[in-house]
Amino acid sequence: MLILKSLSTSLRYTAQASIIFALLSPGVSAEPNSYQVKLQTIYDLKSVFASVQSMDVTQGRARIGGTLVELLVDEGDLVEAGQKLALVRDDKQKLQIAAFTSKLRSLKAQLQLAKTTLKRVSTLQKTGKASQAELDKAKTQVDVVSAEISALKLEQAVVREAQAQGDVLAPARGRVLNVKVTHGAVIMPGEAIADIAADSYILRLMLPERHARFIKKDDTVLVAKRGMLDVNDETIESNQREGTVSQVYPELDNGRVVADVQVDGLGDFFVGERVRVWVSTDKRQAYIIPESYIHRRYGLSFVYLSDGTEIVIQPGTKIGGGIEVLSGLRVGDILLQEPHKSATPPNAAHSNSAGE
Repeated sequence: MLILKSLSTSLRYTAQASIIFALLSPGVSAEPNSYQVKLQTIYDLKSVFASVQSMDVTQGRARIGGTLVELLVDEGDLVEAGQKLALVRDDKQKLQIAAFTSKLRSLKAQLQLAKTTLKRVSTLQKTGKASQAELDKAKTQVDVVSAEISALKLEQAVVREAQAQGDVLAPARGRVLNVKVTHGAVIMPGEAIADIAADSYILRLMLPERHARFIKKDDTVLVAKRGMLDVNDETIESNQREGTVSQVYPELDNGRVVADVQVDGLGDFFVGERVRVWVSTDKRQAYIIPESYIHRRYGLSFVYLSDGTEIVIQPGTKIGGGIEVLSGLRVGDILLQEPHKSATPPNAAHSNSAGE
């Protein structure tokens, strides 16, 4: 009898120790990672095409009329501000410069004669053989010829400057889009020689009129990499970069809203090249949960709740690293990545390791 009583007491203490050990065991008491469902504001993105455009297109113009004797650029060339694009010459300018040179030699000879005469009259006036009036006349002649020489030099400088203006210069740094003339063409003053896209590019968007109220200045848009005209969900997120709406034009163009987007790295693009852009067209409230909390079985999507139940949900598209849930959840639901050990999934006997 005493032996049975001792054995009963020993079994009782052993059972209590086993219970305490089980409660303190980390494998049993550790709670799986949880996620609390809440409404989040998301933006509906619309995929559109934008074209690469230059912010400013300027023209290299001829400053004088004449014949194009030299063309130094072609379409696609990158030019610097002040770089010579072409050379225009007027044959009359050479004749004018030659005429001025000859007349200048004549005036210099007249000036030499006037100075010699002034020296002779000055000597005679000192000996009383010439009057003061003759001396004044000789001085005046020297001054007149000197003034004529100065005026002729200025006229010659004007012609030389006009000849130098035959150099057609690039007004800004950029890329030559179009050359409008050919070698040997007759050029009028102010005629455009080449169109130059300034070295500052933007993306020009043209959205349907119904999106006019959603787009505004300083909005952020997503821009695809070059050549991504056909993309899928797997390649979108890894090949996007951000841009900023710099200007929204107040006038509609054929029922479309026109906006400019600033984005880096457009310098090597072709002007007019198309690029895929995602813009926000509306915002709404939605449930977004991490994909790791969704389990798929029998063609359906399930989530585990903290109360041990398993419910069916209807997932939508991937948004910002998570998945939108269209139905099946409520605000405040707590999701678990794994069910409680005590919970038994429905039809567990018919499921395999792949969940099918």
